[in-house]
Amino acid sequence: MARIFYVIIFFILFMMGLVFAILNSQTVQLNYYFGSKELHFSLALIVAMLVGALLGVAVSLFMLLRLRREAARLRKAVEMAEKEMANLRINPIKTLY
Repeated sequence: MARIFYVIIFFILFMMGLVFAILNSQTVQLNYYFGSKELHFSLALIVAMLVGALLGVAVSLFMLLRLRREAARLRKAVEMAEKEMANLRINPIKTLY
């Protein structure tokens, strides 16, 4: 049942994209540092969205890797603290009175 739902959603999104591309078929001049290029308006928007999505994924991946490294460091610190607590329970500190 869920698969049919996903197929229907995909079909609706595909049709919306197709209609968008047909309605925006005019060309635009894309100027960049080393030259210029003429593209269809819908293609230029899709390329811009894809570049933005890829940059977002790259930044998220960098942050995710940094957080995983910190989580591993904290797990190691917790493990060391638990070992120290277990050792103190076995050999309690003797006070001198």
